[in-house]
Amino acid sequence: METETIKGLKRTNYCGELRIEDAGKEVTLFGWCQRQRDLGNLIFIDLRDRTGIVQLSFNDTTDREVFAKAQAVRSEYVVALVGTVAERESKNKELPTGDIEIIVKEFRIISKAETPPFEIVNSEKVGDETTLKYRYLNLRNQKLTQNILMRHKIAKIARDYFYDNDFIEIETPMMIKSTPEGARDYVVPSRVHNGKFYALPQSPQIYKQLTMVAGFDRYIQLARCFRDEDLRADRQPEFTQIDLEMSFVDTDDIMEMAEGFITKLMKETVNVDIPMPLPRMTFAEAMEKYGSDKPDTRFDMLINDITDWADKTDFVVFKNAIADGGAVKAIVAKNSASAYTRKKIDKLTEHAKGIGAKGLAYIRWADAEPTCSFNKFLKDGELQALIEELGAEQGDCVFIISDKTSSALSILGSLRLVIAKELGIIPEGKWNYLWITEMPFFEQDEETGEWVAMHHPFTMPMEECIEYLDTDKGKVRAKAFDLVLNGTELSSGSMRITDCQLQNKMFELLGMEQDEIDAKFGFLVEAYHYASPPHGGMGIGLDRLAMIICGADSLRDVTAFPKVQNASELMSGAPSYIDDTQLDELGINIAKAEADNE
Repeated sequence: METETIKGLKRTNYCGELRIEDAGKEVTLFGWCQRQRDLGNLIFIDLRDRTGIVQLSFNDTTDREVFAKAQAVRSEYVVALVGTVAERESKNKELPTGDIEIIVKEFRIISKAETPPFEIVNSEKVGDETTLKYRYLNLRNQKLTQNILMRHKIAKIARDYFYDNDFIEIETPMMIKSTPEGARDYVVPSRVHNGKFYALPQSPQIYKQLTMVAGFDRYIQLARCFRDEDLRADRQPEFTQIDLEMSFVDTDDIMEMAEGFITKLMKETVNVDIPMPLPRMTFAEAMEKYGSDKPDTRFDMLINDITDWADKTDFVVFKNAIADGGAVKAIVAKNSASAYTRKKIDKLTEHAKGIGAKGLAYIRWADAEPTCSFNKFLKDGELQALIEELGAEQGDCVFIISDKTSSALSILGSLRLVIAKELGIIPEGKWNYLWITEMPFFEQDEETGEWVAMHHPFTMPMEECIEYLDTDKGKVRAKAFDLVLNGTELSSGSMRITDCQLQNKMFELLGMEQDEIDAKFGFLVEAYHYASPPHGGMGIGLDRLAMIICGADSLRDVTAFPKVQNASELMSGAPSYIDDTQLDELGINIAKAEADNE
């Protein structure tokens, strides 16, 4: 049977939008055949497009030529039809269109499909290597289709909101000068300027600040960003951020503008009203209570400082950590003693060691009396005093880390999440947004001892901290803030340095010589010689936001054509070698690695 064209047909509706109110209406539909069921004198076809599925019906009153075409249809054929919407006898409550079907009178097979390498409807059960190689097929899966449509909706809401608030969309360059921003740059060789390279932007940071110097006042861009770093579930080498910058504002103005966006976004995507203003927590408080600068506040299990209690015991592990300037921290996992057997605690201990712990002390209160892994080092009454201090009860477990304070907090912060997931105590359907404020300006590299910028070197220090720039970098806090949702960082923002002398000093404090400052950032420092308004901004991760709203496990599930862990794209085979002619034009000589089994 030859394929046909759509000549003379105009789509009247999408498959997923038809309802019982449309009964009696003649419609023209296009789509893919998800399934065909041939019952002899009755044929049903599930027709799918980006909006959903509708059932097509062919029976003994159907034109015989049309019926024969329906018999010939196989999975993933593209078809066109004209038919009448009718109420179904056997309704399907699982489908939005389950009350109706289309009685087909005209039917065309537009394009035939070979048997797909996997069943589209069950593609989540197929390995990534196959589904990513045939990504264009996997995207036909309704779940992935809806994820991509939700991502589009989020982008539209963002543009509508910021346009309505007088923001101007300005595109910044995709090929820029390589400047240090924390991760490795992706670089692009120049043919015209042999031996020189552009970099793909890790963010539009410098350019969007220069739009403020230029007087545009409010900038917005759905900006593509590139970072050459190791991938994980919530990271891709190329990503999109809802990027904004504002002049003549302070941090509260920027955060309030973002809150307006969150209010609109959550109402229009998941129909949830988020109470405003969003709660705020300082970086120091977040680390002390949750062991993370992106805490998941949907459940309790806060970190307790038991250093004073531990210092009075004879347990040498605790006392050595304290003597070295460290601390002893604990979390109480309520009602977990039955789940955390000795074997499971051993497994948790191995996990803790894998993320840097020297060991994991514990109390397990499953029976009448609690079991303590270090009880033989305690004097009478000390265990009971700790239990009372922590508010632990029969049925609970207590997990304890002794180490440098920062290490103890971060390790317990990670264990807190692992335990909560294993116990199933993280509630579904909660949207806990949180601002983290007063971020440290510097962080110290534990191996080299060097101080580096925790955000980026254009961040404004808090005025009361400027006096510590030369004397105590650890005390310097930044006019910076992060937006967190359910334990995922969505955004970083800050006020920017606009004083050329202070900006130059910050570069120097980060170990740059003047020649390096001039070479990498001279154009920015020079711009401030011509006056700049006070300004600040933030970038909200569109991909991560879409991932959480869609309930997806990975950024791959909300990215049309994602890359895998080694930053390759399985469908197209990128990255690939280029031919010698191109290399010669670019003035590049490379030592090619042996092609893998090519």
